[in-house]
Amino acid sequence: MEKEKELYNNLIPYLNCKDYTVSQNHFKIMKNEEYEMLVTYPIPENLENYYKSENYISHTDSKKSFFDKVYQSVKNHTLKQKLSLLNSFKTKTKTVLDIGAGTGDFLKVCKNNHWEVFGTEPSFDARNIAEKKGIHLMERIQEIKNQQFDVISLWHVLEHVEDLEETIKFLKRILKPKGRIIVAVPNYKSCDAEYYKEHWAAYDVPRHLWHFSQTSIHKLFSEIKMIVDTTLPMKFDAYYVSLLSEKYKSGKMKPAKAFYRGFISNLKAIKTSEYSSLIYVIKNY
Repeated sequence: MEKEKELYNNLIPYLNCKDYTVSQNHFKIMKNEEYEMLVTYPIPENLENYYKSENYISHTDSKKSFFDKVYQSVKNHTLKQKLSLLNSFKTKTKTVLDIGAGTGDFLKVCKNNHWEVFGTEPSFDARNIAEKKGIHLMERIQEIKNQQFDVISLWHVLEHVEDLEETIKFLKRILKPKGRIIVAVPNYKSCDAEYYKEHWAAYDVPRHLWHFSQTSIHKLFSEIKMIVDTTLPMKFDAYYVSLLSEKYKSGKMKPAKAFYRGFISNLKAIKTSEYSSLIYVIKNY
């Protein structure tokens, strides 16, 4: 836990953000300049209560609202891209562990394409939905014993982890020597983040405890002798996040404006590489 203490040292104020999903409370986001990383501070007690909402869409397969339908449509498209990334690794064996697997859709696609799948998900309701799809999920990564994997994926999960350094070290221990960790996280240095500021939906306080830059991901993993091999954009996130950010900012869905902001963000990222969300493929030295 020493690293967590270090990450909380010498913090300077950055933003005050509202929890639009559950509590409507405000939380501070602080900056650690050494790691070029933002920190939600302090971590609230009973953090699990902040996930208890029908609006927390990654724990459901809801298609009730327009926003739900957009999310599910984009999710189905990106699942194919994620599978393609896994298949590009050309591993001798094909074992994948998905941490924070939600309702199991990614693992179901992997299983249907000859991967041996494992997953964890703390949400009881999400695990039940996954079980109905034929995907058994463990509750916690600590349940993994004496096993290593070719690929470990964390799709928008690392920002939720309380014990960040210990989790990263554990991931390295359960990764095969030539294996890869896939980490997808929001990027607070993106154009859409800079535009929406405290209304940027990907801050998602207090569920998102950490807010990463490319520098912070490189630094955190290099400290455990792992290297970022490839960085890839998640271009759809700029549109999806902008759509929700518009709702937070104005109280109304503004699809045309959100599409414009997402387009501008992706356009600027062609030069800066600062997309709304980024996928990092991380390997051992």
